[in-house]
Amino acid sequence: MTTPPARPERSGLETAAMTDVSPFKPSLVKAVFRDVTSMHVSRSAAWAAASVTRTVLTEIIDCARRAAAAEARKKLIPGDLLSAIDRNVELEVGTKWYDHSLTFRGLTGVLYDAEGVIVSSRKRSRSRKPSAVVGAHRFEAGVKKLLRSQRATAVPAMVRDLDGIASVFLTDLARDAAMVVREGGAKRFGTVTPVMSGQPAPPPFLNDSHRDLSTGSGDGRTIGRDDILAATTIQLFGGNLRQRALTEARKATPNASVG
Repeated sequence: MTTPPARPERSGLETAAMTDVSPFKPSLVKAVFRDVTSMHVSRSAAWAAASVTRTVLTEIIDCARRAAAAEARKKLIPGDLLSAIDRNVELEVGTKWYDHSLTFRGLTGVLYDAEGVIVSSRKRSRSRKPSAVVGAHRFEAGVKKLLRSQRATAVPAMVRDLDGIASVFLTDLARDAAMVVREGGAKRFGTVTPVMSGQPAPPPFLNDSHRDLSTGSGDGRTIGRDDILAATTIQLFGGNLRQRALTEARKATPNASVG
């Protein structure tokens, strides 16, 4: 018998791409970034953004599952999403979606135009520009895959809310990453940790400070992994979710020098 030729070893981001189970693929991430900026998005940045989005959605689904279990239900409903956010303020992300969702109607306040007339949710969503709300459908397959990986099922309205939150969150992440690059890199930004009234201040984050992040490629035209990490600390204001998102993003991009 002839010995089959050895398969070439894979390393760096290619290995991460094979082992990473993120339902939000780099091609989708880059499509969202193109709606926001003309800057080049490195492969490491795309994988990092996909990982952060997955971590956030996984935590939301997990908290919603616990809310459903408390009522002896297995299928997630929009009310479980509200319960999850009520229980953990860290999960209040992608808030621009709230104005377009029946789930959050009545919770986001009333919006008035310059003449004092109430602006309906339908009018708020009209725009000729590409938006996270218009593009939310792109996340449906990924959200369903993530639900299956968590052994969870959800009614269509809940899936739609998860779509919208994922789309808005990633769009906001893209905007902040582009801002980080324009403003000279991650080192320009500091870390702000909010403290609830009457609660002791949390210990400083040693591993996720903007000051620990590099300035990426430094060419002012490319969004790198560290720019995504900096944007993550802007979007996720603090706590376990932010730390976990940063840790998972670093694991997903072991070779951040790959462009």
